[in-house]
Amino acid sequence: MMKILLIFTVGLLFAGQTAWADTYQIDPVHSQIHFAVAHLVVFKVKGDFTDYQGQVVVDSTGKTLQSAQATIKVASIETREKKRDDHLRSADFFAAADFPDMTFSSTSVEGSGDNITVRGNLTIRGKTREVVLTGRYLGAAKDPWGNQRAGFEAKGTINRHDFGLNWSKTLETGGLVVGDEVEIGLEIEAIKL
Repeated sequence: MMKILLIFTVGLLFAGQTAWADTYQIDPVHSQIHFAVAHLVVFKVKGDFTDYQGQVVVDSTGKTLQSAQATIKVASIETREKKRDDHLRSADFFAAADFPDMTFSSTSVEGSGDNITVRGNLTIRGKTREVVLTGRYLGAAKDPWGNQRAGFEAKGTINRHDFGLNWSKTLETGGLVVGDEVEIGLEIEAIKL
């Protein structure tokens, strides 16, 4: 019996899964998905997505995660300016009516603790591109109601044109109303299923 258990445990390790990894569901009430993009060259507009769901497979012992996936409702974009938010939902940008969801699915995870790199496929407006996020494991704890929670934070940069978000106007000085590079930030708290 001990030999079978040892073979099973070693098999899981070589398959990239540890025997103590658990699946956690993202808690959107205690998480944030946000972005920043240059506006008129001299300022950054910041915003959030407020409606999303997803799961992460967490190895609390190794202080890392093994996989992550999420679905974000693009119509939930919030930049504190209704006119701008409506424009971002329009066909000029996210085309939320035709492409309501943005999705992310990890393809590999490397590192642990304060040095984690997650590669994955991000899909926006039906276009899928590989993105790289760097981040860290924030820890795990039991909340007052007995739920096991784990936390991560990550950041990355994408070029919006890779996903068909091409609208902009040229300024008299030659700059653009909207920059090409978009900074992404995530603070994720997740609950063990």
